Amino acid sequence: MIRLSLYIYRNPILHFVSSPISTSLSLLTLSLQFEVQMSFAKKEYEFLKEIGLGPHNLGCYASGVWRGNGPVITSINPSNNQAIAEVTEASTEDYEEGMKACFEAAKTWMQVSTSSNTIPAPKRGEIVRQIGDALRAKLQQLGRLVSLEMGKILAEGIGEVQEIIDMCDFAVGLSRQLNGSIIPSERPNHMMLEMWNPLGIVGVITAFNFPCAVLGWNACLALVCGDCVVWKGAPTTPLITIAMTKIVAGVLEKNNLPGAIFTSFCGGAEIGQAIAKDTRIPLVSFTGSSKVGLMVQKTVNERFGKCLLELSGNNAIIVMDDADIQLAARSVLFAAVGTAGQRCTTCRRLLLHESIYQRVLDQLLEVYKQVKIGDPLLSGTLLGPLHTRAARENFEKGIEIIKSQALAVSKNGGKILTGGSAIESEGNFVQPTIVEISPNADVVKEELFAPVLYVMKFQTLKEAIEINNSVPQGLSSSMFTHKPEVIFKWIG
Repeated sequence: MIRLSLYIYRNPILHFVSSPISTSLSLLTLSLQFEVQMSFAKKEYEFLKEIGLGPHNLGCYASGVWRGNGPVITSINPSNNQAIAEVTEASTEDYEEGMKACFEAAKTWMQVSTSSNTIPAPKRGEIVRQIGDALRAKLQQLGRLVSLEMGKILAEGIGEVQEIIDMCDFAVGLSRQLNGSIIPSERPNHMMLEMWNPLGIVGVITAFNFPCAVLGWNACLALVCGDCVVWKGAPTTPLITIAMTKIVAGVLEKNNLPGAIFTSFCGGAEIGQAIAKDTRIPLVSFTGSSKVGLMVQKTVNERFGKCLLELSGNNAIIVMDDADIQLAARSVLFAAVGTAGQRCTTCRRLLLHESIYQRVLDQLLEVYKQVKIGDPLLSGTLLGPLHTRAARENFEKGIEIIKSQALAVSKNGGKILTGGSAIESEGNFVQPTIVEISPNADVVKEELFAPVLYVMKFQTLKEAIEINNSVPQGLSSSMFTHKPEVIFKWIG
């Protein structure tokens, strides 16, 4: 409070030598800093200290040292749009320093150095096992952080961290199974020996909706295979990036290994572009939108690098006339509403056989009424907020488009059966929405990253498969039936 009073006292003097805009920005910065201090003092935020977080955090772990010379950003709680903590992002200079160290550390981790300190694959697996154990020790705190900063319900937040632990366990076994082949040769008394070698460095760019699980899917395997990892977390979930990195860094330090084996950056598009362009990174894994994914792929391909892409989804569930309707309704509910519809595997299209169409729809509408919307950290909440204010605005714009296209295809039905509105609150809450609409409507071909479910009917399996495959996106598809012959026809 003393610092605040002094600053406000001085400000009228500063006003005469600076523009009103710069003064306003200074006041805004101070206001945010004060808000962060007050927020972090809340009792419900005390657990953040247990995973190494404070009101102000450095967002770059490079050369085994925490630093940050980029912009200062504020992590926002999507439940109330209030500040959680501040993070100083990485600068391009921080990135370059980190990459130089990572490139050198790779020589040891890959086991290609002439030094006796190289790390064979089973030993790398032991390090990953320890990372898994360190994550187990902080499972509840990390899960709460995922819920707090991203907005998914607590069960999902804890489940996401558990996915990384499971990947650690899987990778440990894999570290003793990096087998090659002995292949017969057409030349007498000869054979061919196949041996797999590390790439060197793997770049991982992750999205806000799974802010740490996607890292685990990539990093656990990369590490046991002998690759160093460079991670850029989502710009809106920097605290998760920092907390996860501190867990990994602690294990590396405990084993007297170079911290540069695992390098992480909080930052925006400039850091992502640097990773995509960097010839020292032969493989880049990117999770996010199709638009950005295409740009990443183009940039990496131009330097003959490799890409792993997980992009948009427009996933369908087909419910046949012999399906267990109660089971289908419960499954569709979580598939469409879980993570507030912000999963690439979210069910966005529900295809119902005409003979059971109304029965399934009636049950689904009934269970939608029971969905508790609210703070994702509270027990009983089934639907948390959308991640950002912009996401809420996109939901509202999407609903307006749906309404206009529903009118255009009214001969095939087309109306909002439940939901369709944002909820008046401090947070980014919206109603889970069911829309009855033609599969031919243009809006059905697009991905609206929100809890909006399009429902449509079909007469034959052939028609259902055609509708399923009629969108430009892919990723996942599901079916409810008791008939094996239908399942095998569906999967091709």
